[in-house]
Amino acid sequence: MARDTVLSGIDVGTSNITTLIATTTEEGEARIVGVSTVASRGLRKGQVVNIEEATQAISQSLEAAERMAGASVARAFISVGGSHIASINSHGVVAVAEPDREISGHDVARVIDAAKAVSLPSSREIIHVLPRGYVVDSQEGIVDPAGMTGVRLEVDTHLVTGGATAMRNLRKCVEELGVEVAGMVFGGLAASAATLSDTEKELGVVLIDIGGGTTDVAIFVDGALSYSSVIPIGAINITKDLAAGLRISLESAEKIKLLLGTPPKVPVLADEEDGGKQAKTEKSDELDVSGLGLPEEMKSISRKTLVEGIIKPRLNEIFTMVGLEIKRSGFGGMTPSGVYSRVCHKLRATTVWKQTGKR
Repeated sequence: MARDTVLSGIDVGTSNITTLIATTTEEGEARIVGVSTVASRGLRKGQVVNIEEATQAISQSLEAAERMAGASVARAFISVGGSHIASINSHGVVAVAEPDREISGHDVARVIDAAKAVSLPSSREIIHVLPRGYVVDSQEGIVDPAGMTGVRLEVDTHLVTGGATAMRNLRKCVEELGVEVAGMVFGGLAASAATLSDTEKELGVVLIDIGGGTTDVAIFVDGALSYSSVIPIGAINITKDLAAGLRISLESAEKIKLLLGTPPKVPVLADEEDGGKQAKTEKSDELDVSGLGLPEEMKSISRKTLVEGIIKPRLNEIFTMVGLEIKRSGFGGMTPSGVYSRVCHKLRATTVWKQTGKR
């Protein structure tokens, strides 16, 4: 497989690093040919804190995916996240340049350039300039103005920025492996492409993407990303809470957290009476951890204690902070599609949320 036929993406997260390799079919669809996920090293809350360790972890994921695909990666898109991510909305205006007043692709590019000409400190770097909607001679709600006629062209955009130092360090880790960075992609935007439908985005929706070290919030209105932010709390905080609450190591806490995310297998016979069912339900409250090989030699733990006493307060904190972000955005009343929660596999919180009443 030739190097230039390969499409590649590397998701560098706090808990995991995933490399995906794909090729395109004759119909233009992507076909996945290689994928690998390894544990992260040298990263904290989405940012590189040890370049050597982070580079080694990325290399491990990259090489495993290349072996599966039977191809080498020359260029890759990098998913970026972390508390250094910020966003602003901006507005651009230009006069249509063509004598016949037909809006060209050049005019569209000029108005977008005008929108991103905002005052940013040298410590910030623009990742995305995302059009939210165009206006031609006061006519609003235009999705693509190319080919239309008018005198004045305006655009509302959403700018996603990142810390320049954090971006450079992540880019350096990848480039040291001989891989060209084709582009940086905000993790919340990538997650929305994988989980949200066009209809949901058009109606208005909030995406909450809980990762290992951070939680991304992305709000779509009228089909466009209109607000995004990153909360510096994620699944790893739950692991730390479990370790502190149970007085065990982080490794043991992580194993218990993953086991808790697995629904209990409680056999229920069709002919048994209510009392028998109740007894089995009560018994299932005990989480059997004897098979995890924990050095603390624990046998079982109450699920209720774990969920109500330790996990629920942290989840409440995360969703309270998300609520504040939604309120701060000003778009809370423009998302009839509701809230979509996406969780990293390190948390496996579906079962937990059902028990805490949080969705």
